[in-house]
Amino acid sequence: MDDPFLLAGRTYRSRLIVGTGKYASFAETRKAIEASGAEIVTVAVRRVNITDPGKENLLEHLPSDRFTILPNTAGCYTVEDAVRTCRLAREAGVGTLVKLEVIGDERTLFPDVPATIEAARVLVKEGFQVLPYVTDDPIACKRLEEIGCAAVMPLAAPIGSGLGIRNPFNLRIIIEQSRVPVIVDAGVGTASHAAEALELGCDAVLMNTAIAGAKDALLMAEAMRLAVEAGRKAFRAGRIPAKLYATASSPLGGIIR
Repeated sequence: MDDPFLLAGRTYRSRLIVGTGKYASFAETRKAIEASGAEIVTVAVRRVNITDPGKENLLEHLPSDRFTILPNTAGCYTVEDAVRTCRLAREAGVGTLVKLEVIGDERTLFPDVPATIEAARVLVKEGFQVLPYVTDDPIACKRLEEIGCAAVMPLAAPIGSGLGIRNPFNLRIIIEQSRVPVIVDAGVGTASHAAEALELGCDAVLMNTAIAGAKDALLMAEAMRLAVEAGRKAFRAGRIPAKLYATASSPLGGIIR
């Protein structure tokens, strides 16, 4: 791989992580994931059946030899619920790589940062590789890294809002100080938002509604794949400095006068 994405000791080609909610069927979910090129797929343990063999199981459509399943604690509002949900996923055989969400407010779905830090501390001690959803707060992200989280996942904007990156300056600080991957999580609405996250230097971007809620989910999934690839290449290429005044595209030396 020319530019692998390293997360929790594994390498991936794709820097796009996708969710599995809001699709009409498991078949549509699989098609959208295929179109996105994603190799890591997050699943809400509290909302999707991954444990009852008597019912249709989402994991049957996502073979483990092709996808890394990332169970998440969506819908958890307390430390206890989030920790219990992660333990349930591990007992179900999904693994120890988890996306931690501890929501603090039903209307905004902003994370409860102190509770997230507390839950992360418990889970890391129990051997989980924790990817915490958190506000775009450099101090909170640093604390989570120090605890031992495998990455930090600051939001771009409220979950499902589609507003895009509201505070690129905080993200730049988080990226600059972090020694673990920085993954933008929540708020992406369209391809340009995904490209911007990668252009800023984020290691990856996670999304669900932007794809599942689009008029053509499969086409949007493809657009997001291309946007993430373009944004990463632009970051690696190194953009020109932004200037207030014009600079001639052609050199001025040797002009015939």
